[in-house]
Amino acid sequence: MTRQNHASPVADSDPTGLIDAHRETQRVLYSPEERARRDDSVWTVVQGVLAPVQFLVFLISLGLVLRTLATGEGAFAADLSIMAKTFILYAIMITGSIWEKVVFGRWLFAPAFFWEDVFSMAVLALHTLYLVMLFGGLGTMEHRMLVALAAYATYLVNAVQFLWKLRMARLQQAGEALAA
Repeated sequence: MTRQNHASPVADSDPTGLIDAHRETQRVLYSPEERARRDDSVWTVVQGVLAPVQFLVFLISLGLVLRTLATGEGAFAADLSIMAKTFILYAIMITGSIWEKVVFGRWLFAPAFFWEDVFSMAVLALHTLYLVMLFGGLGTMEHRMLVALAAYATYLVNAVQFLWKLRMARLQQAGEALAA
């Protein structure tokens, strides 16, 4: 692709080529060494197991929360399911942090997953707020359920972020295999 084919006026006004270099580095999620560490790490398997378990618990819990909000019934079951979802979230965040340290050399906010980690903090904060409300007796049952729904909405956005990165990693690996 030549510089003249860029549709962006910013890219056209970049005689140094730094924007193109930035775009290229943004597309590469893993260096060969990082990919090897990722593939060799038991934490990759742990994340691969916990993520779908968390999603299944989320779906069940979402149904219970919506039922409770709609009918006023089943609050205890909804609370238990939200606590289970929160426990799994904490587990995936702790093991994900270990994974990030093994693969990228930092516990959180590695450049390849910076925005995913930032958004994960919002997910954690909302789930934790729910627990504070539950165990602190703060707000009504409806308030707790609405906080849980907000936590679940942020979780969904975060899950899409990670699925996107998984797809980008697979495309990167496929592109490198074709180039080899």
